[in-house]
Parts: sequence; C-alpha cells; structure tokens
Amino acid sequence: MRVRFLAIVPLLMLASAAMAAERPDVKGIFLLADFPAVAVQPGSTTTVPLKLQNFGLAPERYRLSVTGLPTGWTATLLGGGQPIAAAMPATDANVSFDLRIDAPANASGGSQTITVNAEGQGSNVELPIVLTLAKELPAKLKIDTALPALRGTSKSSFEYQLTIKNDAGRNLLVSFAANAPKNFETSFTEAYGSQELSSVSIEAGKSKDVKLKVRPPSTVDAGSFPVAVTASAEGATAKTEVTLDIVGQPRLSLSGRDGLVSAKAEAGKQSSVPILVSNTGSAPADAVELASSAPSGWKIEFNPKTVDKIEPNMTSK
Repeated sequence: MRVRFLAIVPLLMLASAAMAAERPDVKGIFLLADFPAVAVQPGSTTTVPLKLQNFGLAPERYRLSVTGLPTGWTATLLGGGQPIAAAMPATDANVSFDLRIDAPANASGGSQTITVNAEGQGSNVELPIVLTLAKELPAKLKIDTALPALRGTSKSSFEYQLTIKNDAGRNLLVSFAANAPKNFETSFTEAYGSQELSSVSIEAGKSKDVKLKVRPPSTVDAGSFPVAVTASAEGATAKTEVTLDIVGQPRLSLSGRDGLVSAKAEAGKQSSVPILVSNTGSAPADAVELASSAPSGWKIEFNPKTVDKIEPNMTSK
C-alpha cells in the first residue's frame, strides 16, 4: 500500500503544476459584460447580464452601484431576480447578476453612457455601458412546419406541428386561425397537451410550438385538400399552408333486386336469387369475393364468385 501511495503523489503534483501552467497569469477583480453596448427603445425595459470575476484574490465584499443615468431613466441591479447592492465572489470564481434599465417613453438623444461600479476595501472597478436609443421595430412573425402534407382516410384525424417564431424586439400575443374546406373541423392545441388555444404569448426572439388538428367529414371524397394557417399580432401576419391527402376507401353492401334478399325454394330443386353488390365508398373495390354459410345439406353457389372491380357508387349483379 505504501508503494502505491508514493507513486500517486508525484502524479498529483504534476497535474496541479500543469493546471497552474495553463491558467493565465491574471490577478484582480473584473466587471464583465458580453455586450457592453446595447440598443434601448423608449418606454421599454432592457436587461444586460453582468459578471463580477475574481482572479486570485481573497474573497471580499464589493458594493455595487450605477452612475451616470440620464434624467428620467432608472437602473436596477438584480441577483436571483431580487434587487442587490453588493456581491462577494470567491477566489477564482464569479458572481452573475443583471442590470435592468428602464427608459422613459419620452427619451430622446443619441447614445448615453452609464457606469456600473464595484467598490471594495482594497480595489474598485468600473464598467461603462453604452445605451443607444433605437426606434421600435415592427412586429414580425414566422411559421414553420416540418411535415406540411399528411395522408390518411376520411376517418383520420390529421395533426400538424407548427412552430411560430416572434422575430420582433418585444413580447407579442399571437393569435392564429385556420381556413379549411367546408365541413372540415379545425382546432389549435398545446404542442404536448389537449388544451385548445386561440392565442399564445411569445417572448421576443423566441418560438413556441402549437398543434393544428384537422378532421375531415366522413363523407368526403378522396383528394388533396389545402388548409391555410395564419398567425397575427399587432398588424403583422405570417402564413403557411398544410395539405390533407385523403385516400378513398371502398364500402360494400349487399341487397336484393327489391331491397330484400329472399326467395322461395322447393326441396330437391335449384333456385336462383338475384344479389346486388354496391360500392358506396370513395375508392374502387378490387377482387370482391362472395361467400356464404348455409344450413346442413344445403348448397349455395355464386355466379360469378368473384367480381374484378366495382367502382365507387356503382353496383354489380
């Protein structure tokens, strides 16, 4: 056991030395932002993610503040969704927080620079944030579907997965509608639920999935049927089209010449009974074979025994 322990110690020392060699020779406290210059719309709220990074220093409490705000503007530092006034990053660690900026509706001018400050006992650090007023972008929507055409019968329920994207710079309440052929039933539901929807809230730059269900009438003929889908919000619209490819189904029925399958028969004699085979479906019936069951000692034959094809709405004798 002693030999193994002594063999592992040099390896651990080498690994620690290698990690120390890979770490850059940086020491101090830093305020960091991935995007230290942002566009702000009048009357809106903008959030800037920030990070207080500690490289190689002992943990210390840093008081946080924001200076240089224009008149009428407000800035709030948030950590975990709550207002904060200080942060204390551990050695070689960081603390993440957000700067929320509220611009007044009457904000004017070009670019504004505010400063985020972190003040400790031994060191202070500042981070300038440039705010540029931008015009409100018009609402913009987009609809995508991976499978715009589905195939089934008149008894099928067709379900289309739709992805609606909000390409605007603000949250939107998006409503949607489907224009289907007459007597086709349509509804929108949650992507992974059964709750029916007529609208959904989508955050700026985000997407949401909804499901469009279409049920055709049972009497519909075979064919291709388009359904137009529209999403709208604040004057913006996005459209797409899905298609139902309905294949026909044969539907057979038996009847007599006067609607009854019956006849008089005498023992030992052959009798004929006319039978009509009708196809009331929406697709041809191929290779229709006739069969029957009879009482003991009876013999029943069909002539012909097989009908090659019966077209929709046609009858064979």
